[in-house]
Amino acid sequence: MRLFVIFCLAAVLSACTTSPVINVTATGNNAISGKSYKSVVADKSWIHGSPDCDLNPDPVIDRWQYDDRSFILRQNKCLTAEAPFIYVLTGTRKILVLDTGDLNDLPGFSLYQEIRNLVSEKQLAGKEILVIHSHGHRDHTRGDSYFAGQPGVTVIAPSELALAALPGAGNWPETNREIDLGNRRITLIATPGHQEQAITLYDHANQWLLTGDTLYPGYIYIKDWKAYKTSITRLADFASRHKVTAVLGSHIEMTTIPGQHYPIGTNYQPNEAQLDLSVDNLQALNTELKRHDKPVSLIFADFIIVPMGALQKQVSNLGKWLLP
Repeated sequence: MRLFVIFCLAAVLSACTTSPVINVTATGNNAISGKSYKSVVADKSWIHGSPDCDLNPDPVIDRWQYDDRSFILRQNKCLTAEAPFIYVLTGTRKILVLDTGDLNDLPGFSLYQEIRNLVSEKQLAGKEILVIHSHGHRDHTRGDSYFAGQPGVTVIAPSELALAALPGAGNWPETNREIDLGNRRITLIATPGHQEQAITLYDHANQWLLTGDTLYPGYIYIKDWKAYKTSITRLADFASRHKVTAVLGSHIEMTTIPGQHYPIGTNYQPNEAQLDLSVDNLQALNTELKRHDKPVSLIFADFIIVPMGALQKQVSNLGKWLLP
């Protein structure tokens, strides 16, 4: 029943977009400003589902290690069409887990244990595991149950109240928050628009901007157009003051053909785009959004921006109640 509801909601969301459509560019992100961009995950081929998921041989979690303190995980697309990405960043005192994915009921699997196996015993020793969320949608929070009751684990709810309670001067969400993992600083930036509690994280060590569903290579629904415009301007301004080596989101939904995305709910993406976007992508989006006071659909080569209509917003709100 739950899956039936999910696909019905997805069908409604994709079918009733009524905003004007603007094809912004037909070029890839390498050509947005004439600058070349080298992907930080160019050497990684992610598991991407199967034509017949009954025959899929892939593990529950795909892993990629950037260095001995930075890991990216992806959930199996045959187990969840969302196939969300999860980021694990370690410091000398804390281990940060960004998002917990869309799985919570697989026999013999635990995301908590998966992360313990991923990080060395030396990295784990005496450290708190801090779980935080890019936003509150279930495909980013459902795995919280794996961490419930585990020793040395703190789970921060995706709510304005919980985020405002984090250390930092000034009022959240107007003022950024800082998390010190121990010789590794993380900045939290409020970026509502896709969803009310959406945030972006900046990892000062790798100079990564972790944008969740605010910006990623995919079909991005925007619930609050004004808030989204403000959030993208905030990120663009931040990126102009800080070096950003990669913009890393939570999904891949685009193909390698500019402006083309996979259908919602697909379990097989054999020719996916790369995971990371560039600062040029972010700045190009900000420039284009400033031209549009009213919601419009924007087709870029590497992502698509789609404002929700009134019915879509109602369905989205209803989904909070139907899909805990």
